[in-house]
Amino acid sequence: MASLKALKGRIASVKSTQKITKALNMVAAAKLRRATQRAQAGRPYAERLTGVVGSIASRVAPGPQSPKLLTGTGRDDTHLIVLATGDRGLAGAFNSNIVRAARRKADDLVQQGKTVLFYIVGRKGRPVIQRVYPKAIIAQHDTTEMKAPSYADAQAIATDLIDRYTTDGIDVVHLAFANFRSTLVQEPVVEQIIPVRPPAQDAGQPANASLAAVEYEPDEEEILADLLPRNITIQIYRALLENQAGFYGSQMTAMDNATRNAGDMINRLSIQYNRQRQAVITTELIEIISGAEAL
Repeated sequence: MASLKALKGRIASVKSTQKITKALNMVAAAKLRRATQRAQAGRPYAERLTGVVGSIASRVAPGPQSPKLLTGTGRDDTHLIVLATGDRGLAGAFNSNIVRAARRKADDLVQQGKTVLFYIVGRKGRPVIQRVYPKAIIAQHDTTEMKAPSYADAQAIATDLIDRYTTDGIDVVHLAFANFRSTLVQEPVVEQIIPVRPPAQDAGQPANASLAAVEYEPDEEEILADLLPRNITIQIYRALLENQAGFYGSQMTAMDNATRNAGDMINRLSIQYNRQRQAVITTELIEIISGAEAL
């Protein structure tokens, strides 16, 4: 049985931990509101741009002059998964859920005989991927100094990805991140960003709806040359914003649970301490009374 001194020290230690978890909970809650606003503000533009580019992709016939970012390389052999996670922990299963989704996608592709490579964004995804796919990581983008995602950060990642796509023999690029739904729900997804996927056909939409005549001004190639890299940048930027909101939401929930668990542990230890202290006092009283009677 632990001594009174040991119990008292353990109670003090748990109280210190409770103060830390409560502080982290408050910090995450303060940052969550701003991160949520930024993520929600970025969704309409990203979704609309994806729809526009997908609509163009459904109208362009693949050919030698077609942009590879739009029509692909004509092969489906080598897949690159951009794994976007956080740089810090203490956020429950937030990072591990994204890694798990990316691993499922990679395992499915490997079973189909495809070659899978990884591009790591954030620190938390690398250890697992390095253990499971030790030779598949081709690059890692450092985000440790990034306090809040910016368009410039997303543009740097997109530029590097496009260069690798055009020079390293990559056929398909996927983006793995977490869609922020609420403080309790962050949905890990893996979306294809290169080449552009045509929009899904609705059941009630006419089959020739996507074949309407479209006039490009000033020029089709010039528009696509600007629009396609921008679309990739926007999708990465959206993923970074969604990840940040999801991280703070998950961290707030995890630290709230940890604070309550610490409170429950303090109560249990306090009861144990009081009972043991009472037993010690009772024993001492018995010894005193026994000594007095012996005299």
